[in-house]
Amino acid sequence: MKDGIITKVSGPLVEASGMETANIQDVVEVSEKGLIGEIIEMKKDVASIQVYEETTGIGPGEPVRSQGMPLSVELGPGLIGQIYDGIQRPLDDLAEATGDFLERGVSATAIDHQKKWDFTATAAVGAALIGGDILGTVQETETLQHKIMVPPRVKGTLRTLSSGAYTVDDVIGTLEAEDGSTVELKMAHRWPVRQARPVDHKMDPEVPLITGQRVIDTFFPVAKGGTAAIPGPFGSGKTVIQHQLAKWANADVIIYVGCGERGNEMTDVLNEFPEIIDPNTGRSLMEKVVLIANTSNMPVAAREASIYTGITIAEYYRDMGYSVAMMADSTSRWAEALREMSGRLEEMPGDEGYPAYLASRIASFYERTGIVQCLGSDDREGSLTAIGAVSPPGGDLSEPVTQSTLRIVKVFWGLDYDLSYARHFPAINWLKSYSLYQDKMDAYFSAHIAPDFAKNRQKAMSLLTEEDSLQEIVRLVGQDALSEEDQLKLFTAKSLREDFLQQNAFDDVDTYCSAEKQYRMLDIILAFHEGAREAMKSGTYLKEIEQMPIRQQIVRMRLVPEDQLEALDALEEEMQKAFSEMKRDEEDFDDQRL
Repeated sequence: MKDGIITKVSGPLVEASGMETANIQDVVEVSEKGLIGEIIEMKKDVASIQVYEETTGIGPGEPVRSQGMPLSVELGPGLIGQIYDGIQRPLDDLAEATGDFLERGVSATAIDHQKKWDFTATAAVGAALIGGDILGTVQETETLQHKIMVPPRVKGTLRTLSSGAYTVDDVIGTLEAEDGSTVELKMAHRWPVRQARPVDHKMDPEVPLITGQRVIDTFFPVAKGGTAAIPGPFGSGKTVIQHQLAKWANADVIIYVGCGERGNEMTDVLNEFPEIIDPNTGRSLMEKVVLIANTSNMPVAAREASIYTGITIAEYYRDMGYSVAMMADSTSRWAEALREMSGRLEEMPGDEGYPAYLASRIASFYERTGIVQCLGSDDREGSLTAIGAVSPPGGDLSEPVTQSTLRIVKVFWGLDYDLSYARHFPAINWLKSYSLYQDKMDAYFSAHIAPDFAKNRQKAMSLLTEEDSLQEIVRLVGQDALSEEDQLKLFTAKSLREDFLQQNAFDDVDTYCSAEKQYRMLDIILAFHEGAREAMKSGTYLKEIEQMPIRQQIVRMRLVPEDQLEALDALEEEMQKAFSEMKRDEEDFDDQRL
């Protein structure tokens, strides 16, 4: 293909003339250094190129060569456990080639082309296959079976297929297409990142993504195949929550995209994840994680690509029939990359300088999620959940990125700086947050955990809402002006906040809480509230109730291990017994007084 010539360099934007044979979205090599770029606009033979590496020292007159294909990712065995940059270059391989300070123009294959994988064929020779059908399997990690599929848009009759040890470049079988041509089948293929992988059809999400975080699972659940946003000001704990979700969510595969965040935050991920044991598999968490580390000191333009790289890899594992969760931290950095490129292209700016198409770009990203009937002849279901952090400047939720995100996502976990300042984690404000999956998730929890799960949640939320109203009165006239029943509501709401909603991410037990344990904890707190109300009707003072020894056990119930939940049943029995004794003591005292 004919080379173009650079005519202008403006930061990550390069213009080149003589590119009449190239197309929009083609990948190009810029200058003799071979910097990776992507054509984002064409005007006659002049291409505007978004360069994903530092352009310092590049000038007019240098060559630009189109690769004649769109920006794509390589999909095949060997993705799990990898750490990529925004354009799917493995950072370990780059560091090995250049040292810790990465040099420009260095490339490496996304997956190992030398390693041999044990392929087990499952499809029958002579069968009519369509895109998405499973040819066989490879054991990618101890816990994850990688399913080798017929690439989308390929169909025909399977002529040859054999088990054995192969590299991703080896031909494992052949397919005779409808036009009589022969299609070679390999264990890896490429897919353009800006194009959603096709599915048979989407379905309504009905199963929750259990995250192990009580405020999320009980009060504001997200469905498998759903979308959620975590907006909040600097320092409110967005990244820590993203890390918690990546560690404990009951998804088969986790794609974690550090999009423009600080390097030390990604370092935490790299240090912690290999040491964490996944509660669902009992193996190292890295055996189901793909990391895309695109930190704030990397070129701005690469942030934009990292989101698409992540969602495409996520779709690939979803197509195998797995439950995939993708964490994007943060989409604001991605939007800032869009704003910079739009400004350099001299496009008409929208609100706050963001491009006018910001909302449609954000929507097109989140719309690639869902629970789907996968392509293929079998009834295979997969789900892709996207959870994006948003970093509005100064915590201003009215800014364009947050508003565009909230218009498309179904769950809003609003972070509160005051809560984070008070060391309340997760700092999710229970009065501002919401989940539009609530009704379906209530039905699921009521059917699979306990019939009164939703009823307890509603009671707890009612107490927390009443507390907010009562606190205004307390600030004006003091707590003693309230009736004893209202004071009890404040006491129970405080217990809900401190003993239930608050979690310790650094405690080995409290960092993760199963749905069953969440139900039992909430049930005990509400049962204490009802027991206290009855005791107060019999003449017991609230002060006596607050000082009951059983209260200390309720405070510590979060530290009960998951394999000892029967201790919570014993705690509830002991609590009921304590209230019964208190009632008898009051009745005896009344009899003596009479």
